[in-house]
Amino acid sequence: MIKKVLTVAGSDSSGGAGIQADLKTFEEYGTFGFSALTSIVTMDPDEDWSHLVTPIDPDLVDKQLKTIFAGGALDAMKTGMLGTIEAIEITRKYIDSFDMQNIVIDPVMACKGTSELLQPENVAAMTRLLLPKATITTPNLVEAGILSEMGDLTSIDQMKEAAKKIRLLGPKNVVIKGGHRLQTEQAIDVFYDGSDFTVLEAELVPTDFNHGAGCTFAAAVTAGLAKGYSVVDAVSLAKKFVQAAIKNGQQINPFLGHVWHGAYNQAENRMNEK
Repeated sequence: MIKKVLTVAGSDSSGGAGIQADLKTFEEYGTFGFSALTSIVTMDPDEDWSHLVTPIDPDLVDKQLKTIFAGGALDAMKTGMLGTIEAIEITRKYIDSFDMQNIVIDPVMACKGTSELLQPENVAAMTRLLLPKATITTPNLVEAGILSEMGDLTSIDQMKEAAKKIRLLGPKNVVIKGGHRLQTEQAIDVFYDGSDFTVLEAELVPTDFNHGAGCTFAAAVTAGLAKGYSVVDAVSLAKKFVQAAIKNGQQINPFLGHVWHGAYNQAENRMNEK
């Protein structure tokens, strides 16, 4: 039986992050993906790629989730960019109604390429309603600094302290993604299960073609959980999956480049027979 996996997130019209990244990743993991859109992100090439986030009407978010859950609970789910407080409340309603397990909360707080924080009240609602239901949350360094109220995190020890503070908000597990912001020679993530820390290291790839890496990582963790991996093993495999995606990043347009979601499985070699 193919595992069924849900993403509740925003649509990235450029194709690299958000719902698009999630569904591509679910497919690469051999799972069946469902999606409920909470917002649509567009970029204007005439305005230096400025971003516009347009929320989806909450009633339509509810109708999408009602459709998706018509067959009962799914094997795993993740959340990404959540457009409104109402969408967050609706998502929590379905988590409770169907007793959903294997929940990954990716606490998206801003669009890459912008420094503007998405509505702080949305972040507060996500923290209050969704983090306590999370099997794991996957903040990047900036998001972890905000959630932990520690500000800028510049060391592994600070990441560990932040992970402890974030776990007090309710998630069973926390992984903080160091990425390029940590200023280390390796790409370092810190995983915390409430008792033990696991420091995950990989090659730091010097590239700007990494749009969608965070969404892809969270989606990979979600699909791994659906397929029965332990949380730490799902995180470890997701890191390898994203590492390959970053190393094979593709320039998409003059403004940005995306990770290649098919890199780990060499998807570009499929369907070559004529």
